[in-house]
Amino acid sequence: MNPLSLSHRLERVAAQVPVGAHLADIGSDHAYLPVALVLRGVIPQAVAGEVARTPFLAARRSVHDNGLEHCISVRQADGLAAIEVGDRITAVSLCGMGGETIRDILQAGRAQLSGCERLILQPNGGERPLRQWLMDNSYGIRHEEVLRENRFDYEIIVADTGEPVAYSPQELFFGPLQLRHRTPAFLAKWQRLLHLKRRTLERLAHARQSELDAKRLELAQHIQWIESLNPL
Repeated sequence: MNPLSLSHRLERVAAQVPVGAHLADIGSDHAYLPVALVLRGVIPQAVAGEVARTPFLAARRSVHDNGLEHCISVRQADGLAAIEVGDRITAVSLCGMGGETIRDILQAGRAQLSGCERLILQPNGGERPLRQWLMDNSYGIRHEEVLRENRFDYEIIVADTGEPVAYSPQELFFGPLQLRHRTPAFLAKWQRLLHLKRRTLERLAHARQSELDAKRLELAQHIQWIESLNPL
């Protein structure tokens, strides 16, 4: 892979990393994101964190092959434990994991966050519980987008600390900025999901277990919300 090239998904993530940031890319895999950003001159240094041995070695190899050991530290660590005080991190990226997993990593590593970092998050599903954590911890969502790659829909969520925020249930479900702007990619994603949710509700309608009543009501509510979406 050309070290300066990234997938469409990672390009959109890269676009949200501030110029001059000290980046911690957690779950860095091959360290493609920090390597590309350093080679492009966007950031001066980075940390690439990986908990599993195989991707850790892959990241270390990418950094070595591009001669970037002096400015990218590759560390095998669990989540935000890869961050050290001397790194002076100003941006944290977590990409390609479930939203609940990203939430749990942020919560477990809360002590490693100074509160001044920009969070650049690309969850594979589970966006609502992730947005709930951001709200509960006074991270305001500054940017959101939906993109489609290889027949999958992905979301990017960028958040900064600041004044406490309060999102409605619909804003937590769709994303406050997504709901405001309603881009074609956003509307197309939810139209695809609408068919899946309708089929799921039909299957649950024939189930007799009373414990599924709450699930049926929740699905019906989500379907109603999606059906009410219209382009602005």
